[in-house]
Amino acid sequence: MRTLVLGGIRSGKSQWAEAALAESLPPGQAVRYLATGSPVLDDAAWSQRIAEHRGRRPEHWVTVETDDIATELRQSPDTPTLIDDVGAWLTATLDRHRAWDTGSVAVDVEELVAAVRAFRSTLMLVSPEVGMTVVPATAAGRRFADELGGLNQRLAALCERVVLLVAGQPVPIKPGIR
Repeated sequence: MRTLVLGGIRSGKSQWAEAALAESLPPGQAVRYLATGSPVLDDAAWSQRIAEHRGRRPEHWVTVETDDIATELRQSPDTPTLIDDVGAWLTATLDRHRAWDTGSVAVDVEELVAAVRAFRSTLMLVSPEVGMTVVPATAAGRRFADELGGLNQRLAALCERVVLLVAGQPVPIKPGIR
């Protein structure tokens, strides 16, 4: 089953996704954790968040820090996988293509969507939800919101289950198959 977990910053989406995935698998089942947020050497708060995430994961989960999610999904389509998070992936993709003002990330988005569609094992995707606040004041902020909103919609259409986390509480959007 594919699950998209949406929520705002610090809504509890990552922690919920980790627990839900662990509960859905046999004890000791190997899991691949695709971490898309790279450490920033001069940002202690960001490094602390990454450390908190790492500390929550069971030791038998394999962490891969990458911004090439599509390739990782295609390489091991039968390994239960958690992607945390799609927003950080999109940021890295926009950076890589220098596409904040002009340019396109359409090819990368298509590759990601195709890889998710073809994935054969349990897949948990964590992504920030957009549009629950004011319209961003900058062109780059609006570009990010537009791109992420469209990508979240496409991923939600592919997923059997979609959950929104609000104040740590899961709200089923698309209940899925149990």
